[in-house]
Amino acid sequence: MTSRVVFWPFFGIYTFLLLSFPGLQVPCFSAVATSRIAKNETDQLALVEFKTHITNDPLGVLRSWNNSIHFCQWHGVLCGRRHQRIIALDLGSYKLAGYISPHVGNLSFLRLLDLSNNSLSQEIPPELGNLSRLKYLYLHNNSLSGEIPSNVSFCFNLVHFLVNWNRLVGKIPAEFATLSKLEMFFIHANNLTGGIPTTFGNLTSLQRFSATQNFIGGSIPATIGKLANLTHIALSGNRLSGSIPPSFFNISSIIAFDIAYNQLEGTLPSNLGINLPNLETLGLSVNQFTGSIPFTISNATNLEYLASNYNKHTGPVPTLERLNRLGFLSLTSNHLGSGRTSDLDFLRSLLNATYLEILALNDNNFGGIFPEFIGNFTRLTILLLDGNRISGSIPNGIQNLVNLEIMELWENQISGGIPPEIGHLQQLGRLRLSRNRLSGSIPSSLGNLTSLTSLYLGQNNLQGSIPSSLGLCENLLELDLSQNNLSGTIPKELVSLSALSIFMNLSHNLLNGYLPEEVGNLKNLGALDVSDNMLSGEIPPSLGSCVTLEILRMQRNFLSGELPSSLRSLKGIRILDLSRNNLTGQLPKFLEQFDLQYLNLSFNDFDGEMLLQGVFKNASVVSVEGNSRLCGGVPELQLPPCKFQNSTKERLAPKLKIIISVVFGVLGVTTLLSTVYFCWLRKKGKGPDLSNSENLTLRLSYQSLVAATDGFSSAHLIGEGSFGSVYKGVIDELGTTVAIKVLNLLRRGASKSFAAECEALRK
Repeated sequence: MTSRVVFWPFFGIYTFLLLSFPGLQVPCFSAVATSRIAKNETDQLALVEFKTHITNDPLGVLRSWNNSIHFCQWHGVLCGRRHQRIIALDLGSYKLAGYISPHVGNLSFLRLLDLSNNSLSQEIPPELGNLSRLKYLYLHNNSLSGEIPSNVSFCFNLVHFLVNWNRLVGKIPAEFATLSKLEMFFIHANNLTGGIPTTFGNLTSLQRFSATQNFIGGSIPATIGKLANLTHIALSGNRLSGSIPPSFFNISSIIAFDIAYNQLEGTLPSNLGINLPNLETLGLSVNQFTGSIPFTISNATNLEYLASNYNKHTGPVPTLERLNRLGFLSLTSNHLGSGRTSDLDFLRSLLNATYLEILALNDNNFGGIFPEFIGNFTRLTILLLDGNRISGSIPNGIQNLVNLEIMELWENQISGGIPPEIGHLQQLGRLRLSRNRLSGSIPSSLGNLTSLTSLYLGQNNLQGSIPSSLGLCENLLELDLSQNNLSGTIPKELVSLSALSIFMNLSHNLLNGYLPEEVGNLKNLGALDVSDNMLSGEIPPSLGSCVTLEILRMQRNFLSGELPSSLRSLKGIRILDLSRNNLTGQLPKFLEQFDLQYLNLSFNDFDGEMLLQGVFKNASVVSVEGNSRLCGGVPELQLPPCKFQNSTKERLAPKLKIIISVVFGVLGVTTLLSTVYFCWLRKKGKGPDLSNSENLTLRLSYQSLVAATDGFSSAHLIGEGSFGSVYKGVIDELGTTVAIKVLNLLRRGASKSFAAECEALRK
């Protein structure tokens, strides 16, 4: 199970200065002229209509909207001092539900309309286009639908237009190009389509443009290069194609540029760092960019965020020595590096980048020795170097990365041991060192990593036992120690980690002993793999407590005994492999109730009739070969037919067999002794009168025979034959020594032998 960790930039709402309205104050209404009230009636009626369209006001913010006070004193309403007309309606973040009344378009003096962070739905009323004085329109974070009304383009004084995080559809209105004063245009996180209008090059005042997370296609218009005041542009998560127009790189004012998650192509200009000297954020991930990282990138000395994951960049990474403010560097999944020892030299140029927190160079072609100086990046929280050709050993200086939360070095050529100093990284939550050439033992100091949730050490050359101290990693969710040379027993502390919920893989090692009974503590585990070891003993019944198991692999061990009935609780199991063990007994019926996708019971010693229901109907997902005592089943399994008479005898429970043996034994003994005694009396001339059988019954009882042989004790045993044993006894009634033969009538031929002996005695 493998996965890559990748980080993407996200442009949301930036933090802006609070809006201020010079010269505007909440007026005093000590004396309001009647004529002025008449002029204000339109505003009041608009507010009343607005209130009627609000269906839910959980905070009661509109409770003050009544005739007891002047509407200019209503909550969220701001009026101008001179005309007593509404200039601001500020009702953001009040959990209001309903929809926006078209009568808001009658508030002709309105400069600010803030209805953001509510639960308003339906369309944006086109009547908002009547608000010619409107400067600030905030409708973001609602559930508004429909298209962006083009009438808003008549709000010639509009400075801020924020409708992001809604459900808007349709195209970006080309008419907005007339909004010459527009500085902020946020439409991200909607369902908008179409392209970016070429006329947007006329928005010469535009500073911030965010259209991320839509379905906007086409190319980036070259006219964007005319926006000389643009500082932030975010177009990620769309369907843009083509190349970045060269004119864009002439906007020297650009601070943040995010075009990740598109279908853009081409190379980055070599003068990028020179032409965009103010750049702080550059997001290029998940496109089809080729070529090298521009060597001039170091000229953008303010750069804090650089991400170009999942592209097709090639060549070496240039020196980054002037990027002292860099905090995020991610170049995941490219073709950077060439496997040479100098590939990681550029990291030395970052030693002055004391703010560096995230370093992701995974899934490239970087070679060279694991940098000894990595411990100098003391603010690192994430280190991803997996999927390269890095060699050497993990330096002891790794202990200096005390803020590290994720370290992934897997799929490299790293050798040597795991430094015990890693146990000092108390913040570490994810440690992946698998698919390397690590040797030595697993340091017990890993038990100090109490924040650890993922530990991957598989596919190395690790030896020794599994340290019981791993049982202290109480937050561990997934554990992979597979394909090593680990030996010894499975620590009970390890299988007592109840937090383990994803998987535990201990397969392909040299582990021995029993599977601990404490395995029942893994009640939240999804997958357990202990295959290809040397485990012995029976499957512990406590395994049935792992009720969330979907995958259970225990093949290629020395497990014995019958399948415990407690396994019937594993109702979510999908893959079950118990092949190549020494398991015995009949297949339990509850297996038919499991919704299995794969079941392998081959090469064990199961016996009896094959099950027919459930998964056993589908021979393509069931394997039972190598169980010579199984019979029946669907024809595709090619098992021999069951001989029901013999199989019935074979299926008799052990207790029932004992009862039958005792009953038949007693009957045999009684019959034989009676015959022997009768024949002996006959030879002595004291035979009873055969016409009076009651005499024989009275003179011979089973109790007397038991007493004569002291309970058929071994002290009275004088011989054994093919069909029974001969005892010496003394009959108390006669004081005579006799020989008593006890036949085992369950043996084939015993009955015939008994009849033959009786016939011989009659002669």
